[in-house]
Amino acid sequence: MTDLASSILLAFIVLSVKHTIADYFLQTPYQFQNKGIYGHPGGLIHSAVHVSLTLPVFLVLSPATMGLALAIIAGEYAVHYHVDWGKEQLIERYGLTQSDPRFWHLFGVDQLAHFLTYVAIIALLIR
Repeated sequence: MTDLASSILLAFIVLSVKHTIADYFLQTPYQFQNKGIYGHPGGLIHSAVHVSLTLPVFLVLSPATMGLALAIIAGEYAVHYHVDWGKEQLIERYGLTQSDPRFWHLFGVDQLAHFLTYVAIIALLIR
């Protein structure tokens, strides 16, 4: 395996672990109960936790410039915040609960969107 391939795999592992930590270990009720209220500090804090835990990926794949690093962080913050907010809007609009299969479909699409964001981050870092 090439050094680049190894770095890409390691970067994806770092981002996957950080996602698990941010979403399942560090997310508080204050955060997840308020992500559907646009601009609420709970959702903003949750997105900030995510981007702060993204920084170690730069130790695996260094951004070419500080501007690129800042753009990646700002972009992930905005995308993560809006994906979560949008999911909460749909859950509320359709009155979905965990017993509804559509809730889990939406949850899966939410997770896919986050992981595709990580693919985009890695693609930007290897350009």
